[in-house]
Amino acid sequence: MLMREATPQMLEEWRQIYDKYRPRLHPNRKPATKIIEYLKQKYPLTEIKDAAWQQIVIDNVLQNAHAAQKLPAGKTPVAAVFSIPNVGAGKTLYEQQDDVFRGTPIHVGIELETAFLHVEGSSLLWDELFAFRGLDADDLDNVYLVAEYIQCLERFDMLDNALIDL
Repeated sequence: MLMREATPQMLEEWRQIYDKYRPRLHPNRKPATKIIEYLKQKYPLTEIKDAAWQQIVIDNVLQNAHAAQKLPAGKTPVAAVFSIPNVGAGKTLYEQQDDVFRGTPIHVGIELETAFLHVEGSSLLWDELFAFRGLDADDLDNVYLVAEYIQCLERFDMLDNALIDL
């Protein structure tokens, strides 16, 4: 999860990662249903049926040109939102919260058509879900998204499973 302004050094690092790994990646983006299934299997979840929370996710999709273009023509974004309580496997996420998030609840929003992710309260969870979700063909043309994906895969020891042999 990028939590600061990009520097020229970061841009150069992203370009190097992209150049090294892009040829070994293929589109593998999972649908929202698979991400929700993964979350339910791994963490305790409480679905939030609050229109305001759903609207936050929808607005993030619509205001992000890269995310908005993934919406099929004529489709309206629909969001599912969950909170992860500080119990069971969720406890680990709370124990490893970044200082900026310390003590705040963890929420996950997923737009159902595009599998857009919105995570509040945990960069660890964001990275995990980003690595699990994968990238589509358009994402693979984006230097930052490829670099972020590779870094997230490395963080969770998932890199070898995502690369194809040349």
